[in-house]
Amino acid sequence: MSPSGKSSKASRSTARNTVVNRRGTPWGLIAGVLVVVLFAGGIFGYAVYRGNENSAAKAALAAYTPSDTNKDPSAQIQGVVTDNYTGNGQGHIVAPARVAYTHSPPMGGDHDQYWAACTGVVYPTAVRQENLVHSLEHGAVWIAYNPDRVSGDALDVLKKKVDGQPYTVMAPYPGLDQPISLQAWNHQLKLADANDPRIDQFITALRRNQYVYPEIGATCQALGPGAFDQDNPPAFQPTPAVGEINGTTVVAERSGATGTAADPSKPGQ
Repeated sequence: MSPSGKSSKASRSTARNTVVNRRGTPWGLIAGVLVVVLFAGGIFGYAVYRGNENSAAKAALAAYTPSDTNKDPSAQIQGVVTDNYTGNGQGHIVAPARVAYTHSPPMGGDHDQYWAACTGVVYPTAVRQENLVHSLEHGAVWIAYNPDRVSGDALDVLKKKVDGQPYTVMAPYPGLDQPISLQAWNHQLKLADANDPRIDQFITALRRNQYVYPEIGATCQALGPGAFDQDNPPAFQPTPAVGEINGTTVVAERSGATGTAADPSKPGQ
């Protein structure tokens, strides 16, 4: 074979190798890896964003954390109404006796001998007030809402703040004059919006705040059937007047001081 023939074969072989090499480039794999990298980067970026967002939220609530120098941070929350039930207003009644509460919902005063379970319980039906007030005495925050005015997404927002959270309880409160009302011992805040930041401020400031509730260290765990049955709680009844109703004794609410009146010009009251 002539030298020129050898050269021609070498050229054809080189061309074939070049074509093979070009066809062998794994573009699909490269594209797949690129998608994975971009996806992972997006997840990481979102995680960083949410982490920063959560850190900012925690920092914003830091001012509402109780301390020896800031015993009642709820004083900074616009719309909070206070009273003073510690001492006189801590008597016990035995069902079916009732209490003629001044505030609606009540935020302290005489109450049933058994407390309502307040271990992050979201009650689907309205619960007897006298039992819930005893929960407040144990350091719980009670979120009440008007079932005719709060539903859907707003109700879900409130449930997430309570479900599984210690010393927190939630139940509908028929006839409530505002969509939402938060209670802690001696404290109340009424609101119209489930996304109002004052809800988290109130919970941070007053849930198990040792400076504002009487029975430090008391449990929120229900004692069970015969005391308070979490799965079959005593039903809500509207606040009665003092006296007797169908033979049931109604005692007057006892309070240590006159409450601070709400200012109707301020939102959330």
